[in-house]
Amino acid sequence: MTQKTNTLEQRIIHCTGCLRLREHCLQIATSKKKMFSEWDYWGKPVPNFGDPLARLVIVGLAPAAHGANRTGRMFTGDQSGVWLYRALHKAGFANQAESSSRSDGLTLVDCLITAVCHCAPPDNQPTPDEIKNCTPFLEETFRSATQKKVILSLGQIAWKNTRTALEGQGLATKSERKDFGHAVEVKLSSGLVLISSYHPSQQNTFTGKLTEPAFDEIFARCRALIEDDH
Repeated sequence: MTQKTNTLEQRIIHCTGCLRLREHCLQIATSKKKMFSEWDYWGKPVPNFGDPLARLVIVGLAPAAHGANRTGRMFTGDQSGVWLYRALHKAGFANQAESSSRSDGLTLVDCLITAVCHCAPPDNQPTPDEIKNCTPFLEETFRSATQKKVILSLGQIAWKNTRTALEGQGLATKSERKDFGHAVEVKLSSGLVLISSYHPSQQNTFTGKLTEPAFDEIFARCRALIEDDH
């Protein structure tokens, strides 16, 4: 990890920009969930996870209250993470298919995971102002990921805010915008490729809106795109 990247992660962890989110995360970390009563909850903003020089960057929405807010690692400790890391492992982006804690030995290969918001929001719904407060972290993540070729957005909010951040950096234009949908793909004039997926939340996986084969196809496509030299 470069010094610049390490500085970014430390600033994420120590951010106090959103009072509502900070209070919520600390309250959850104190009250806990009965099945996790023995855990020492993380309770702080959750930093990016993975390879800072990755060609694949994944953008999620925000940490889950008893997932990443508990474990301190993106998509770790909840059902969304079960789906994500299983798919990443199948596609060769992770050394193992399971993610339970920061000390479980999981390593990402050529993949970096970030989020629109780095604090767990009540009801998984950050406000527009909270998203705006966290946007500089997303922008800096994109700037720091100098080898990025493909950006995968998990869910509509991630799709929208990824485009906004890239447009602000001159890496995308408004004319290149497409509406969100599963497996929507956009090749930008900058050379980057944006691809979208339904978020692997239980709301989508339990209802069958997102199936395991459909999710696996997204990562197979990401693999093909980053290996394409043309």
